[in-house]
Amino acid sequence: MSAEKLRKVIGKSKTVRRKTGKIRNKLLVFTMPAVVILVLVLVFVTTTLSKKSLTKMSTAQLETSVSTQADKVKAWLDESLMFYKTVKAQIERSNLSYVKLQGVLEGFYGFDKNTPDGLYIISEQGNVQKASESKLNLSDPHSSEAWTQGITHVNMDFGGAYKNDEGQYVITAAGLINTNSSDLNVIAADVDLNKMTIIVNSGMKMDGASSFLVDTVNGTILAHNNTDIMGTDINSSTDELLSECAKRLNSRQFETTTIDHEFVSMKEIEGTDWVLVSTISEANVLADVNRLQTYMLIIGFAAILIIMIVMTLVVNRVVAPLAPMTKSIETMAKGDFSVDIKSESNDEIGKMGDFVNEFIKSMRSMISSISQESDKLKEESTRSDEVARSMSSASEMQAGAMGQLNETVDQLAVAVNDIAQNATTLANVVADTKESSEKANSSMKETVSISKKGREDMQQLNVAMDDIQKSNEKLVISINKVGDASEQITNIVALIGNIADETSLLSLNASIEAARAGEAGKGFAVVATEIAKLAQTSSDSAQNIAQLIDEVRNLITEVVEQSNVTAQNIEHNSELINTAVSTFDQIYANIDSTSNMIVEMIGGIEKVSDVATNVAAISEEQAASADEILNTSQNMVEQANNINKSSQDVAENAHELSETSETLTSYVQQFKI
Repeated sequence: MSAEKLRKVIGKSKTVRRKTGKIRNKLLVFTMPAVVILVLVLVFVTTTLSKKSLTKMSTAQLETSVSTQADKVKAWLDESLMFYKTVKAQIERSNLSYVKLQGVLEGFYGFDKNTPDGLYIISEQGNVQKASESKLNLSDPHSSEAWTQGITHVNMDFGGAYKNDEGQYVITAAGLINTNSSDLNVIAADVDLNKMTIIVNSGMKMDGASSFLVDTVNGTILAHNNTDIMGTDINSSTDELLSECAKRLNSRQFETTTIDHEFVSMKEIEGTDWVLVSTISEANVLADVNRLQTYMLIIGFAAILIIMIVMTLVVNRVVAPLAPMTKSIETMAKGDFSVDIKSESNDEIGKMGDFVNEFIKSMRSMISSISQESDKLKEESTRSDEVARSMSSASEMQAGAMGQLNETVDQLAVAVNDIAQNATTLANVVADTKESSEKANSSMKETVSISKKGREDMQQLNVAMDDIQKSNEKLVISINKVGDASEQITNIVALIGNIADETSLLSLNASIEAARAGEAGKGFAVVATEIAKLAQTSSDSAQNIAQLIDEVRNLITEVVEQSNVTAQNIEHNSELINTAVSTFDQIYANIDSTSNMIVEMIGGIEKVSDVATNVAAISEEQAASADEILNTSQNMVEQANNINKSSQDVAENAHELSETSETLTSYVQQFKI
């Protein structure tokens, strides 16, 4: 490495600087968000689980509360009706006069606090008998709800809600009663719906919960905390909660649900068409959860703050030894290796301090050694420079002499190469001629073999044609025999025809004789008729056979003529084949003679090829020797040039080495050990 390159490397190492940050800050940046997220997740999970658990508990408590309230309403109804029925039964058993009946009404007035006007009786004449302190005022008793309801019930029972003459919503328990009078009488008692609301909402187990009572027959709200709603039809309500409750009541879906951020639970009042509805707002139920969430967030943020403080203190304590170590490393980076690092901990940072101390010791030893070696290097480089200069001048002279030798050898190699190329060309031409002759000889041998085989095939074809001619002659003889047989068959058929004609005449005569015989000859006549038919059939068959025989005879004649033509063609082809066999014999003789001449020519070409090959081989050996001499000469020239160049490079390197040793010495002197 030259002095200039060394300066660039060291200068670059000094200028490379990166933006640095503290380990403490990095640790806190990575760990603090994780802690915050973990605490927030714990708060979220805790509040979510608490919300689900509290919602489930509140729903169960609301269902228990509405069941308890429904049981209370049922008990109150049973108690009130029992009281009314008891009074009614006592009056009916006593058969009291009007005055005594008035005393009974006076006696039971105020007994039931839920019935402010007490019991009263409406007669068929429209009279109303009540306690003297009662404020009941019926403008038209027979059009009142008590009368219209009571005349339809034998036992007292509650009806629907309505507004009385005083403008108050009430429900009436009414029924027929038997008194001393023969008139139709109805006993009744009005219950103020405000009292019903108190009964419905009394003893609620959940704070913030409320209830209302609905008659599912007509949708009347019998009891409600809001007096403006009480007595109205829930189906026509515009309130979202009441409207949704109406839909569920109409579809008889009484299970607990959530409507308009309200938990709603419903319970039927046994023995009636009434349904008790209890509600409580989600905010009321989840108030504790919200408070818990607030507390958890406060605790979480406090925990985060405490953890951050603790982690900061711990991290500061852990990374505290790094500060002096970093300062010492910066000092070493500036070239001062006289520093020492104190390592007091036994953790990774302590081990790192020990390793840095060992590194400082190694660097001190290394810098000292480099300083000594650089001095030696400077002395050696001076001597090398002098030797390199001497070697460079000698190598220049050697390179000139080798260049002249190379030119002479180059001319000799060109001449030898020309001779070798011409000899090689001759050998190639002879070799190509020999190869072509061998191919011609091979083709000629193949032609001889093919012509020989063709001659044999033509001879076999001639023999086959002779066999075909003999077979055709035998076929003609056989066909002529078939013709003779058909003539005999024709004669036999003619004889059968004559016999059939005679038989037909005999049957005709027999028929005539049978006709003459009369009744006795009928059977013979039938036989004669059948014989006539058989004779006719035989005659027809004989004629058909004769026609077929004629057709066969004609076909045989045609076959005989065609066979004669075929025999002539076969004889002509046999003559042509004999001629072809003679021609093939001549061709075979000529081809065999030509093949012998080609064999002799190939022998002469082989002799010429051997001579040309020897000449080419000798020329190639001489050319190879010349090339080797030329290559050796060129290598010697190149080596001489390389030696000259290397000598110059050695001289330059020796000079650079001297400069580098001086530069290295100056840099080593910058280090402090």
